[in-house]
Amino acid sequence: MAGKLLSLLPPLLLAAVGLAGLLLLCVPTQDVREPPSLKYGIVLDAGSSHTSMFVYKWPADKENDTGIVGQHSSCDVQGGGISSYADDPSGAGQSLVECLEQALGDVPKDRHASTPVYLGATAGMRLLNLTNPEATARVLEAVTQTLTQYPFDFRGARILSGQDEGVFGWVTANYLLENFIKYGWVGRWIRPRKGTLGAMDLGGASTQITFETTRPSEDPDSEVHLRLYGQHYRVYTHSFLCYGRDQVLKRLLASALQIHHFHPCWPKGYSTQVLLRDVYQSPCTMDQRPHDFNSSAIVSLSGTSSPALCRDLVSGLFNFSFCPFSQCSFNGVFQPPVTGSFIAFSAFYYTVDFLRTVMELPVGTLQQLEAATEIVCNQTWAELQARVPRQEARLADYCAGAMFIQQLLSRGYRFDEHSYRGVVFQKKAADTAVGWALGYMLNLTNMIPADLPRLRKGTHFSSWVALLLLFAILLLAALVLLLRQVRSTKSPGAL
Repeated sequence: MAGKLLSLLPPLLLAAVGLAGLLLLCVPTQDVREPPSLKYGIVLDAGSSHTSMFVYKWPADKENDTGIVGQHSSCDVQGGGISSYADDPSGAGQSLVECLEQALGDVPKDRHASTPVYLGATAGMRLLNLTNPEATARVLEAVTQTLTQYPFDFRGARILSGQDEGVFGWVTANYLLENFIKYGWVGRWIRPRKGTLGAMDLGGASTQITFETTRPSEDPDSEVHLRLYGQHYRVYTHSFLCYGRDQVLKRLLASALQIHHFHPCWPKGYSTQVLLRDVYQSPCTMDQRPHDFNSSAIVSLSGTSSPALCRDLVSGLFNFSFCPFSQCSFNGVFQPPVTGSFIAFSAFYYTVDFLRTVMELPVGTLQQLEAATEIVCNQTWAELQARVPRQEARLADYCAGAMFIQQLLSRGYRFDEHSYRGVVFQKKAADTAVGWALGYMLNLTNMIPADLPRLRKGTHFSSWVALLLLFAILLLAALVLLLRQVRSTKSPGAL
């Protein structure tokens, strides 16, 4: 009788296993979110020297009211910045066509109508607006006319303030370096405990410094409050118009013409013809403009490789004689002491990278940066050309650029040897170019409503775990009993 019962156990256990499998299909379910569809956004960065288009994408649902945005593609517009089309406004709009055609293919067709497009113009257009507001309006109207001809959701073309440019650059850098939020190994979005880092941008017509502070600013205009991913940030920012690389070079050229009649920052053996109109038509050189100069006149100017005179010329760009606050950077602008790490990008990176890679000079300390600047400013034109076989258009200007950066960091922003160790010079972070455009897009996603996620049925995780364990135990028990039965049938006592 006991043998018969034992022989029935394996079939009974197998039946129980089958029942457990059926239970797995019948356990209570919960609503599980399907992977959200993607949304897209396009930002046109209309800088002073050129325009770049960036296509971004992010999940349709959002994390704490700010989209998880990543770069999808990019395109560099051929030609100069839109401010260079003051005399040909329609050309500004036409210059964007090639990149917009690319965007038609980069964004899925069914998303065209819901994809917002923004154009932000920076310091080049801010300068044009100072001298010729009518031309500025015509250029913006021309690019608007072109952008509205495409099937995207055009949201406007506007001139960014210097504060916008600085803050959005800071947001971009910290977002890419995952200082706000990151996707943890456990499969959840988490907030890192590390702090933010400051951002320094050197464009063609302006330069910006932005960093997080703990104390209120003495100048309310330099303080911005942000809320990103549910966190609050108090940020100091200031933009110096006319302190971008291209405008600094024009101001130094104007000073060289008037003070020396040669250029101490240019290498010895280098000379060129200078059209005075190109030097003095900028608002940044207006104060240096002679009262009775011939705008059509062309002047021959040579370099002398004179570091000391070049340093004096660059020092003249900064005014440290007054400060209406407890502490200032220069030109009477309030700035708290720099703290923490910084990322310096755009022309900061390109200039310092030239010193590191082409000149093969160390720049890890302020003293090394100063020594490297001295060395490059002592180079003759022949020596520089020997280092760069293909004559580079900006080769003659690296001395002036390096001298300006060294003076700006050490005297202007007041970095010392300790704080300078926290500065890194990079053009990219997480394989994405650092600039204001991504930060701008991150901010704008707050105004884009998220699609309601579609739902599908799924089983509670705890139910799955319990039933899988039961299934495994029953299966193992059935196999053990089946093995015992097979062995018992082969033994002599079974006959």
